[in-house]
Amino acid sequence: MTPLFSIAIFLFMMLSVVICLVVLVQESKSLGLGASFGGDPSESVFGTSTAAVLKTVTAYLAVIFMVSCVVLSAWSSSSSRKKSDTFPQVTEQLSPEE
Repeated sequence: MTPLFSIAIFLFMMLSVVICLVVLVQESKSLGLGASFGGDPSESVFGTSTAAVLKTVTAYLAVIFMVSCVVLSAWSSSSSRKKSDTFPQVTEQLSPEE
């Protein structure tokens, strides 16, 4: 594994954690975990349109997550193919002894 691939995997894992946190903080129909951080849903860091901001952030993060899944999958499969190509192939078949 190259250091660049390791960094990409680390960033992918951090993206997963951020998506989980953003989804958990969102306000549900019964106020969910967002209310447990301090009260009234009308009071918010982002103003009164917190739900819209969090939905937009979640959508962007989900798109980045899906694209990075595809990129990392292609990257790992191409690196595994390169490793298998480096092993010598036996092309000569031995004939049975007479």
